[in-house]
Amino acid sequence: MTQRQTHFRACNLCEAICGLAIETDGEQIVSIRGDKQDPFSRGHICPKAVALQDLQEDPDRLRQPLRKVDGQWQSISWDEAFAYAAERLHSIASVHGGNSVAVYAGNPSVHNYGLMTHASYFYKQLQTRSRYSATSVDQLPHHLVSHLMYGHQMLIPVPDIDRCDFMLVLGGNPLASNGSIMTVPDVEKRLKAVKSRGRLVVVDPRRSETAELADQHVFIRPGEDAAFLLVFLRTLLDESLTTPSAVPFAELSAVKAALAPFDLAAQAQRCGVALDTIQTLAREFAATPRAACYGRMGVSTQVFGSLSQWLIQLINLVAGKLDAEGGMMFSEPAMDLLHSMSPGNFARWHSRVSQLPEFAGELPVAALAEEMLTPGEGQIRALITQAGNPVLSTPNGRQLDRALEGLEFMLSIDFYLNETTRHADLILPPTSALEHDHYDMSFNMLAVRNVTRYNAPVFAKPAGSLHDWEIFMGLAKAYAERAGHKAPTAIEPAQMVDMAIRMGAYGDKSSHKLTLKALQEQPHGIDLGPLKPCLAARLQTSNKQVETAPALLLQELQRFAHSKAPEGLLLIGRRHVRSNNSWMHNYHRLIKGKPRHQLLMHPDDLAPRGLVDGQRVRVSTRVGAVDVVVQASDEVMPGVVSLPHGFGHQREGVRMSKASELVGVSANDLTDEQLIDRLSGNTALNGVPVEVQACA
Repeated sequence: MTQRQTHFRACNLCEAICGLAIETDGEQIVSIRGDKQDPFSRGHICPKAVALQDLQEDPDRLRQPLRKVDGQWQSISWDEAFAYAAERLHSIASVHGGNSVAVYAGNPSVHNYGLMTHASYFYKQLQTRSRYSATSVDQLPHHLVSHLMYGHQMLIPVPDIDRCDFMLVLGGNPLASNGSIMTVPDVEKRLKAVKSRGRLVVVDPRRSETAELADQHVFIRPGEDAAFLLVFLRTLLDESLTTPSAVPFAELSAVKAALAPFDLAAQAQRCGVALDTIQTLAREFAATPRAACYGRMGVSTQVFGSLSQWLIQLINLVAGKLDAEGGMMFSEPAMDLLHSMSPGNFARWHSRVSQLPEFAGELPVAALAEEMLTPGEGQIRALITQAGNPVLSTPNGRQLDRALEGLEFMLSIDFYLNETTRHADLILPPTSALEHDHYDMSFNMLAVRNVTRYNAPVFAKPAGSLHDWEIFMGLAKAYAERAGHKAPTAIEPAQMVDMAIRMGAYGDKSSHKLTLKALQEQPHGIDLGPLKPCLAARLQTSNKQVETAPALLLQELQRFAHSKAPEGLLLIGRRHVRSNNSWMHNYHRLIKGKPRHQLLMHPDDLAPRGLVDGQRVRVSTRVGAVDVVVQASDEVMPGVVSLPHGFGHQREGVRMSKASELVGVSANDLTDEQLIDRLSGNTALNGVPVEVQACA
């Protein structure tokens, strides 16, 4: 007898949160399609969503706790695992202090609401300041600038893409990322609509997939967006191309005074974009009532990432595009993290070795390896990783690889034996994405339309398995018992979401009367309407004004004024729509097709070095070297080379059969932990000086 059933839920493998229709027959997946009734994604689906079947059925995925004994992995019970973890962690903390135990949270953590709601119950028991995450190799400048200007790290504006007539994209490739700090399913159709209504302009060192779609692409030297933005902003101010804003903001006199000494022609030369080109774009931007300036990954992960994000906010503000229809706007989600997440704190403490600043309780991950390798009080001796592979995704990965070998104890909450977790003493695998329910807490905060959706599990939790939140509660209780603390208690994630929604803008006191039960009765999700101007009411600054000239950013502007652009070849990353995290390389649906591991290099840079297309070359930086095939390409501008992220799986102990067969190297064996945005501590993954030569 057939047990066919169709389940409706959103994909939680990337930022787009596309609605899916998943047909099953008993415990087998028959098909995964786009949910045409989802009001947000409108039936759109990308390859990552289809690969959910690969994740669910992957024989390499771990399904029970593993403990390493004499170099061999052995299955143990959950109770044994919790007791072992508690004993080892408490023993190390008792001898060396709480900060000797470190925590690293990977990018998938924000794709799983159980991790977001319950990990803290365990980490609070540890009483450690050694907290790290993927935030500081990604979007930390966004959070810091929002904290300084708007009073809260999650008050991040997103393009009102469905009503925008001029979209200026710097360092972003939405066609590959499906958004990124912009929750936007079906992004290709939306971008094409922008172009048909007006203009889509991309500023990037590479002619990316989004740049190919745009009606104008402007090459820019990697890491020099601040120079471009400075000229752009000065043009708006010098030519009085400003528009009164309904948003209350502090006087701009300090900003104008700080910008005045800069020579615009010199800045244009620095970024490699003609002065006339920048000024023409600024004038067109100002003249378009509904326009948005959006900067993403390539802007954040550079040495002046925070400065660049501040200049972007100022451009949108003075041009009247901030919190305005068709410009950069703020979502009003059903579950509002402004009420449940810290607004952010900055530099309350610093890392022990390099004195990098804390933000929102976390230190920059660029400092993680050196904190393990440098002896002395506070040295990290134990590490907990959750849903992360920092050996491949953080700077100077080989150094971190070596550092992990010297730890006294390592615990990983993960369902793969990857380049990082192979060093662990204990691995605790959670249920898969389709075996637990989900609510998008973070991505609804960044959505280009106000939407909400509860996602029921497709499959029942397998016998003997635990959800992420149950694992963290088990660890928290075991540690509390071992340390003599009061045992923590907590309600389930779904109950937390229900309480937060009831207290939100669409909850008990509104006309919507939204509850978790109401969401469960709407499996395709609920459209709560387009973005509306709301910043004035949502500002979290003490004076309820936008802080236009935070002292830290004025100081950063002066640092930029005294800096010099690096010379020689500069490395940038690149992303493919089939790649999001390194574990996705273990799925056939995502790695099939043409190879995409090569180093892209402009023909004009190949010839002087005696190199040819298809040749194997050595790429080197201060921290290391990799050998890779070079591909001649005019996608990148002269002076720029591009290498993708997430490759390099051929390491002993990795148990990812498909990924291990995949050719490629890790770009983060080249990135430099000392090359950072000095203000925030975010790693510079773009604009990295490299040398390229033929392999011996």
